[in-house]
Amino acid sequence: MTTLNELLNRSAALHDHLCPRQVLGVRMGLLAKLKLSLALPQTDKRLLTIVETDGCFADGISVSTGCTIGHRTLRVEDYGKVAATFVDTKTGQAIRIAPRCEARSTARSYALEARNRWEAQLLGYQRMSIDDLYTIQNVELTTPIEMIVSRAGLKVVCDICGEEIINGREMSYGGRVWCQACLMGAYYTTSDVLISSLAIPVGL
Repeated sequence: MTTLNELLNRSAALHDHLCPRQVLGVRMGLLAKLKLSLALPQTDKRLLTIVETDGCFADGISVSTGCTIGHRTLRVEDYGKVAATFVDTKTGQAIRIAPRCEARSTARSYALEARNRWEAQLLGYQRMSIDDLYTIQNVELTTPIEMIVSRAGLKVVCDICGEEIINGREMSYGGRVWCQACLMGAYYTTSDVLISSLAIPVGL
């Protein structure tokens, strides 16, 4: 069985250091393992994890669960919250775990030797009881798992921009196929001039 320290070392290796949010992510994954009775870190794609912020917290969760963006088992809904929902795609059971609001201050009592607040959180989060550290809720997804995960091999072309859309992420409006960027607005704006690739070396 992989220990907490082993998982923390793996997470730290991704960042060249260990921080309190990595600890929160790693322990959160271990708690999901216990509550959902799953073998984690997983080697299949049974667990789907939805994190509510990116950064080192998400990497901590990835290390302890085996969920990754590349395997399409880790998704980001960026609410700016250090929280995550863990979904057993076989049973449909879903739990949401978040740190207690008072966890930062409580951490100090678990790490009296800490030299500052950051170190108190780093050490305290590793030692705190689950009840002091997290809240756990049973939740239901508002979007069915099948729609979130979709199906490999689905491809259509946006009638507006002409770009390919995969994984069933297209939208229909006015009898046409739209990508989400064309229908709802994108996170970027473009000029009409395409950047030339002629000067870029082959194999870059």
